[in-house]
Amino acid sequence: MRKVLGAFALLVSANAWSAIPATPVMTVYQFNGPMDVPYYDADRFARSGKTAPAGTLTQGTSVIPCLVIRNGKPLTDSQGTPYVGFEVVVDPRRATPASTEAFKRAVAERKGLKVRNHHCPAGVRNVINVRELYALEKAPFFDPQASGRRSPDAGQSQLDGIVRAFHASSDCADVNRRLTGRRQALERAWDAFIRQRSDLGSPTTLARAKHLDYAMRTALYEGHLGRGCSAYGACERNIVVLSIRNRAVGQCQRGQGCGFPGDFQGASSSVSQYNIWDEYLTQISGLTSCFLRPDLASNDYYAKIQTMYAQTVPDAEQILYGGDQGLRAVFPGNSLSDLTTMRHYYHAPAMGKCFPKHDRVEYMTGAVASSGGDYALIANTRVQVGSKSGSGYSFKEFLFEEAPDRDIVSIRDNYPGFLIDARKVSLRKPSSCPAYGIPSGCRSAGTGRYRKVPSWLSAGKPVEINCRVVDRGESCRGGGSKRSVSVGGTCDKEMRPVARVP
Repeated sequence: MRKVLGAFALLVSANAWSAIPATPVMTVYQFNGPMDVPYYDADRFARSGKTAPAGTLTQGTSVIPCLVIRNGKPLTDSQGTPYVGFEVVVDPRRATPASTEAFKRAVAERKGLKVRNHHCPAGVRNVINVRELYALEKAPFFDPQASGRRSPDAGQSQLDGIVRAFHASSDCADVNRRLTGRRQALERAWDAFIRQRSDLGSPTTLARAKHLDYAMRTALYEGHLGRGCSAYGACERNIVVLSIRNRAVGQCQRGQGCGFPGDFQGASSSVSQYNIWDEYLTQISGLTSCFLRPDLASNDYYAKIQTMYAQTVPDAEQILYGGDQGLRAVFPGNSLSDLTTMRHYYHAPAMGKCFPKHDRVEYMTGAVASSGGDYALIANTRVQVGSKSGSGYSFKEFLFEEAPDRDIVSIRDNYPGFLIDARKVSLRKPSSCPAYGIPSGCRSAGTGRYRKVPSWLSAGKPVEINCRVVDRGESCRGGGSKRSVSVGGTCDKEMRPVARVP
C-alpha cells in the first residue's frame, strides 16, 4: 500500500490548485498506556461505530494517516473525531536497525509534499482513532553493531567498574536487539548479569552497581543533553540523582516506584515519575542502550555521553551511598534539610506550551476541515481560528520552533478555502500560563515563551542548589576546571528544584 499512497499524493501534487500539505508520518503513542491500541474495520465502523477491534497496533508504530470517505463524508465519531485509515511505516514488533532509515525517509518524503485532499485511496480497510496518533519525528534507536572486542575500563570505583562491565556484556546487548519492551528487558539483563558475574563482587555490591546504573541513565536522559559537561549540566544531573535518592531514602512510596528502602532502580525507572522510561520513549532514545561500550568511544554521540557519565558518576555514588557527609560534599553550602526533602523539580522548557499573547489559538487533537467535496485531516497541531461560516471556521496553521530561550512563532495559511469542523473549536480563553513558567515578580529576559505549571509547584519550597563540579563545557572536550554553580531558586527559567512537596 505504501507505493499506492505515494503515487496518489504525487499525482495530485502536480495540480497547482492542490496546495495543502500532505499528512505527516504519525506515531501511535499514549503515555504510559496499554502496549497495544485497537483499530477497526472501516465498513463496520461506518455502520455501527466501535464494536469488535479488527486488530491492534503497538505503541511506537509509525503510520501515514488518511481520511476514509463513506457516502461522501470522512469517517468520524459522533463528536467529529476522525477515525483515520493508515499505512504502516515501521511496526516496532518487527523493527530492525534498517527501520531507522526507513522511518527517516518516510518523514522526509512527506515534508513539502502538496496534495489536493487527504482522502484514502481505494483499498484502505481499517481505521484508528486519530487521537492515538502524534506527529513525532524521532526515529527508532538502535546501538551500532559491536566492532571488535575491547575490555571495559576499570572505572573510577568498584561500582563504576561493574557498571562498565555490564554495558560491555552480551546481556546488555540483548536489551536493544528488539525495539519493544526495553525497560523490562534491561531489568532481566541485569538479573542475568548478577547471577553470572559473582567474580566482580558480592551480591550486595552487584546490586548497588545496578542501582547506580539506573540512576545514571535517568540523570543523563532527564537532564538536558545539549548542556553536556558544562557546570550547569553536571549540577542538573546531580539534582536528578538527588531526587531519586530522596524517593528511596527516608521516604519510600510504591506510588513513586519505590519497592523497598534503597530501591533506586524502582524509583528512577517509574514511568509515572520519570516519563523517559515510557515504552515509546525508550524506543527512540539511548536510555536503555549500552552507551559505555568501549568500542563506541570513537562515535561522537557516544563519546559525549561517556564523558558526561564519567563526570557525574563519582558524585552520584556519593549522593546514593555516601550518607549526609556525601550530600554535603557534593552540594556544599546547602541546608541538609532542603537537600533530603527535594524530590521534585520543574523543567519549564519541557512543560505544556501556551501562547497567551496570540488570540484564538487552539490545539487540535483531531478534526476534519472541508472545502467543497475535499477534506483535510487537522491533527496534533495548533491553529489560529478565524471567522465562522456555516458549520465551520476558517483557520491558519499556528506553528512554532523551540529556540534555546524562546518560541519562534509563524502563522501560515496552508489550507486556503478550508473550514475546520466547528464542533472541535472551543474559543476558550487560555489558562494561566506565566512567562518562562516563573512567577511574575521575577526579572526575566522578556517574554519569549510561556509554560504551564504543575499544581504541586506552589505546594513546596523552591530551593537553589549549589554544586562544585569540573566544568568541561557543553562539548565535553574542554580540559576542565573546578567551579561553583547554582541551579534553581524561584526565578531559574531552566530547572527549579522543589523541597517539601507533600
